[in-house]
Amino acid sequence: MTKKEKQVTRQRCEVYSRVVGYIRPITQWNPGKQSEYEDRVTFQSK
Repeated sequence: MTKKEKQVTRQRCEVYSRVVGYIRPITQWNPGKQSEYEDRVTFQSK
């Protein structure tokens, strides 16, 4: 299998996150919420 064929067989990963109390796929959010998601910063607590 060539590199090009591998790219064709991949599936899109669905990302879930919480918005307004519900965990939903980001693709189902309205454009405003999707834009806010891109601005989020994640951090690790100790």
